[in-house]
Amino acid sequence: MASTSKKKESGTRLMSGAEIVVESLVRNKIDTLFAYPGGYTMPLHQVLTRYRDKIRVILPRHEQGGGFAAQGYARSTGKIGVCMTTSGPGATNMITSIADAKLDSIPLLAISGQVATNVIGSDGFQETPITEVCRSITKHHYLVTKIEDIARIIDEAIFVAMTGRPGPVLVDIPKDLQTTQCYPEFGVPMNLPGYSGKTPKPKPEEIDLLIEALHRAKRPVFFVGGGMVSSNACAEFLKAVEKTGVPVITSMTGLSAFPRDHHLALGMGGMHGGVYANKAIHESDLLIGLGVRFSDRVTGKVSEFAKGARLFQIDIDASEINKIKKTNYGLVADLLETMILLNKKLKDYQKPDLSGWYEKIEGWKKQYPLSYDHESPYILPEAAIEELSNATQDRKTIIATGVGQHQLWTTQFYHFSKPRTWLSSCGLGTMGFGLPAAMGAKIANPDALVVDIDGDGSLQMNIQEMATCHTEKIPVKIMLINNQHLGNVMQWEDRFYGSNRANTYLGMIDDPEAFGKGDGISPKVRYPDYAMIARGYGWDVISISRKKDLAAAIQEMINSPNPFLLDLATPYKEHVLPMTPPGGTIDNVILK
Repeated sequence: MASTSKKKESGTRLMSGAEIVVESLVRNKIDTLFAYPGGYTMPLHQVLTRYRDKIRVILPRHEQGGGFAAQGYARSTGKIGVCMTTSGPGATNMITSIADAKLDSIPLLAISGQVATNVIGSDGFQETPITEVCRSITKHHYLVTKIEDIARIIDEAIFVAMTGRPGPVLVDIPKDLQTTQCYPEFGVPMNLPGYSGKTPKPKPEEIDLLIEALHRAKRPVFFVGGGMVSSNACAEFLKAVEKTGVPVITSMTGLSAFPRDHHLALGMGGMHGGVYANKAIHESDLLIGLGVRFSDRVTGKVSEFAKGARLFQIDIDASEINKIKKTNYGLVADLLETMILLNKKLKDYQKPDLSGWYEKIEGWKKQYPLSYDHESPYILPEAAIEELSNATQDRKTIIATGVGQHQLWTTQFYHFSKPRTWLSSCGLGTMGFGLPAAMGAKIANPDALVVDIDGDGSLQMNIQEMATCHTEKIPVKIMLINNQHLGNVMQWEDRFYGSNRANTYLGMIDDPEAFGKGDGISPKVRYPDYAMIARGYGWDVISISRKKDLAAAIQEMINSPNPFLLDLATPYKEHVLPMTPPGGTIDNVILK
């Protein structure tokens, strides 16, 4: 059973359930809450007005936006993100952000209001059994049935979300328990049978096995996932890489775990990873997976993935070991503890000669560079993202994205150098993630430049959060890759469905085939007119279509003190390459 180090403290006055919830959040050092009110959370919101000096309440314009904003707060800080909504449709609107947090291992506390306890099960107004609905997409969940349990449950929920492999926890609180009163007890022991929350530590002999494998390897590779970021192990990992000289490939969630411009960085592997990164995995003789779950977007055909390599897998979650790819050695341990011990044992490590391996990798880099048509007369998305990357390397910058081609180009052409600066829905692939996540990150990091690189399809999913940014004075930036299409789906149509267009055009002209008259560029005025929409929300805006205006427009966006939309008219026929087809191997990679 888990226990808390907090001192048990009995309440000195009667408190309502709503007061106990808010007081418990304050005692757990929660300073920001993304909350949309409704009939079954009104008592909570009324109490929150008395805690304005301790908790900032942000009113999103949609419950999903609030959930993603809480994620942006969590992903960019390592703290828990907290969101709250009413019952029924409010709670169901929050489901996608909960599922998203589960797949990307993000600590999230989702609080929902519920109908009164004597109404539960009667199909009352706005009743949804949200704990049952979310059973398989939460790390843990509660339906509170006694007011006396509230303080303990809030403590437990935060503890569970933050310890071990992080994840979302749902707490559903009936309205009558929010208004009932009791003398609360804070800091009582937690009641979590079978869950300790203790950080698993590696044993010295286990690290010795890894070092022995490194000594013997001729073609080693570190393959790093989001677990490296969530364990705050990136600085220790960088030391280990420099001591061993082993090249580093990341998953999408691990993109910011290792500096992209480091001489041992190979960038992202997988479906849209560099050919040289995927070839290095394919030809490695030792693959060390660190906090990575070997998803299908990474492995392709599992039986051929790293087929000739000895595989070490280190993860805090025992269920990930051997789940996708059979390992030669699996170690269940926290990566920070692992890296610290590894570095101690590497003190007198003599690097083996890997010059032949480096030479082979450099040859692949020259043969298969990540590139695009630099001579194109249009604003290509790759060029815009590369320009943004170059313009922001000397300042603290956090990048969020929606989901689609713009997300994938960002993984290729934006060079991340520090952890927690990359926010994207990787496991669930949720369109609409970018703007609200950027919003949450900017609130948590007011000194940072926060840019949402978005597509017009993704932006429209949660465009209403522009209102939140204006009202709450959250000066995020959006660089909009506006191609009037669902670009990623369209690319798959081109590659696998004979270019048959099936509802992928997002514009507002009668004849989609007339769009661009074959050159891949729209007329000067595009509809929807995002510049007009953004101005309606009180944002600053620039819309450009000429390549010569790009650098200056990006600088104006960066320098603006206000929420800012940079609307870029881009060709719709551009594809994200390279691309390994689903279920394929490096031998099937599409290069053009």
